[in-house]
Amino acid sequence: MIDVGQRWLYGARAISPTPRNAAGDPNATAAWDRLLWHRTTSEVTQRNADLAIIGGGIVGLATAYELSLRRPRAKVVVLEKERELAAHQTGRNSGVIHSGIYYKPGSEKARTCRRGKALLEAFCEQHGIAWERCGKVIVAVDASELPRLATIAERGKANGVEAREIDGDELRRIEPHVAGVKALHVRETGIVDYVGVCAKLAELIRVRGGEVLTQARVDRLESRSSEVVLHTSRGELVASAAINCAGLHSDRVLQAAGERRPARIVPFRGEYFELTPDAHALVRNLIYPVPDPSFPFLGVHFTRMALGGVECGPNAVLALAREGYHWDDVNVRELADTLSYSGFWKLISRHAGAGMGEMWRSLSKRAFTKALQRLVPEIRASHLVPAPAGVRAQALGPDGALVDDFLIRSAGRVVHVLNAPSPAATASLAIAESIAARLETLQ
Repeated sequence: MIDVGQRWLYGARAISPTPRNAAGDPNATAAWDRLLWHRTTSEVTQRNADLAIIGGGIVGLATAYELSLRRPRAKVVVLEKERELAAHQTGRNSGVIHSGIYYKPGSEKARTCRRGKALLEAFCEQHGIAWERCGKVIVAVDASELPRLATIAERGKANGVEAREIDGDELRRIEPHVAGVKALHVRETGIVDYVGVCAKLAELIRVRGGEVLTQARVDRLESRSSEVVLHTSRGELVASAAINCAGLHSDRVLQAAGERRPARIVPFRGEYFELTPDAHALVRNLIYPVPDPSFPFLGVHFTRMALGGVECGPNAVLALAREGYHWDDVNVRELADTLSYSGFWKLISRHAGAGMGEMWRSLSKRAFTKALQRLVPEIRASHLVPAPAGVRAQALGPDGALVDDFLIRSAGRVVHVLNAPSPAATASLAIAESIAARLETLQ
């Protein structure tokens, strides 16, 4: 494991964020003043917080940080059930700063990815967090993939992404060991230390008077006309409003607040390998395949990491627990929740063939190696060392369709982030702005 304290900057360039919306807006200020419990009133002694955020991943911490900036008088408390922050999706992803090239133009993913990317890069530059705008190639291995590559290029252009088509010769000048007839070179894709981002966010929240509490699992939320009571493993917390950023458990927190789930979280495990040092030269930066439109994941790819090393993956298989990082991690209750859901079986019926292929790659290192060799033929099984897996919290609708965009809903005095898969880490600071804007409308 790499010591996350040993961070270095790699040719960092920053984009200045645009001014935050709330500053100087009298209407926004009035809305916030109605929402928050003022620290000077006698009622404060009966309450523990103004705003409570459930979840200590990057979206929850970014939200708490944004709220502390907008209203410095507010007491902001983050509740994380684990001993450490960023223990699940944030700390187990591939550390990519996404450009926004894949997402439907006009979608929340496209908008917040572009905005969040600029904010994240500026934040990392300001606070000395390891990041680099290294670029990536999306590779068409043969002519059959060229129409799909062109579609991605069109989306990228619509989203304002800096990308250009390159032929096979130029591709090999950028990535000498890649096999492909054509590619998109996405110059502005980057890599970052997301755990380092979370550590800095938590530090800044505390500096601004907020609290970040670990081992604080939220079991139930009780909404009242002017407050929310959060029943936690560390006692009761009363706040004027709460934000559910619980990731893998976001739909269960919604239920704990007495609401029906519009979609259900189905956990998909992504398994990774790390390249041995002697194989690092085979990958200069980021190498991605052209995604298969019939399958809702990007496919295995190569990622140089901000703190060193190169990861390969992930595949995508059903996790047998919401925190199921291995095949023997089984939670019977959570698995039953998935298997009893009609939407899951509709999904399986649509993607049975692709799903079986993903499972075979999970069970066979040889099959995983073969998938990687489509992009980099010189890769050998001996180059691959198992790396920690991640689990993606993916909202699935009752019709069997994966919820494609971010899904944020308000219910009473609680804002629920119900679907925030990739690129949520890249977009986190922009998602936080959206959540803060929602809170301003609460009366």
